[in-house]
Amino acid sequence: MTKIIVGVGTVVVIACLGLPLLLLSSVTGGGPGRCAIAAPPGLRPSGQPPGANRWDTEQLDIAAAIIDVGVTKGVPRWGWIIAVATAMQESGLRNLPHLGDRNDHDSIGVFQQRPSQGWGTIAQLSKPAYQAGKFFDKLQSVPGWQTMPLTQAAQAVQVSAFPDVYATWTDDALHLVEQLTSTLADCATDALDTLPAGFALPANTPPAVETALGWAAEQLGTPYHFGGSCSDPHSGDPDKQCDCSSLMQAAYRAAGISIPRVTTDQVDAGKPVADRTQLLPGDLVFIPGRQGTMANPRHVGMYLGEGLIIQAPKTGDIVKITKLSSWIDEIAAIRRIATQGSRG
Repeated sequence: MTKIIVGVGTVVVIACLGLPLLLLSSVTGGGPGRCAIAAPPGLRPSGQPPGANRWDTEQLDIAAAIIDVGVTKGVPRWGWIIAVATAMQESGLRNLPHLGDRNDHDSIGVFQQRPSQGWGTIAQLSKPAYQAGKFFDKLQSVPGWQTMPLTQAAQAVQVSAFPDVYATWTDDALHLVEQLTSTLADCATDALDTLPAGFALPANTPPAVETALGWAAEQLGTPYHFGGSCSDPHSGDPDKQCDCSSLMQAAYRAAGISIPRVTTDQVDAGKPVADRTQLLPGDLVFIPGRQGTMANPRHVGMYLGEGLIIQAPKTGDIVKITKLSSWIDEIAAIRRIATQGSRG
């Protein structure tokens, strides 16, 4: 068996062989007992008068999708803000169809990109994630974009006839990205100081799972950082610390298994597990989080066994072990990444 022993300030792994995001209620307020976060005044779009509605579900989903693509591509946070502000100006964070005279020439979608200018086909450009990817690809090709004012960087990508308009949305984009990336990923905060006495993985646990869980356990206590690569969580560099999905990716990478970077893609990795009664150590467990639904979960943890989850919960928190019981009513999916015979 493999024992994972958690002590004060250290983790010892003894092995046989040697981490959209963010439910709408987090922005508009939730019901009783839902760990709601009040919306800051700045979440009202700038172009709307006081008392107007804040960003709706479609707009929040699109903003979260843009951020997800930025994370996947390794774009720094300033790039997410530029992209979200650009989408606010171009479409109001709406996935607009081609509407002839109502659009500029043949512009389409969230960023109003044009098939005739080589951005992609109409079918491709109808997908917000595709448009975000094209935006980030071009942004990253602009020398010095990281230090440019937002409107200058956005204009370098969009080549608009009105180059100064993007600056109007700077504050809104800053506030919305901050809200989406700082929102509680889940309400579980019941961290365990130690594992139960005598805790051990089952004897038939695949070697790759032993390695992945051992690697994840070594990161206990390191700070959560949304968009962090989880490449060196103990370094003190926020960009190298873990969020929920990068913790999962990095743990399985250590075991020689590649899985996608973000939660919305990880939910299709490996094989589905039909019921929580079939959970095994190493399984990825998905819940809606604070910007997701049961059909589109946006938070993930790794099942450790004996009713425990290892996860990177939220901004301001740390990689920790929590009880599966706090997730039971919200489990949207379970995926098994490694089985006997898996590399690791």
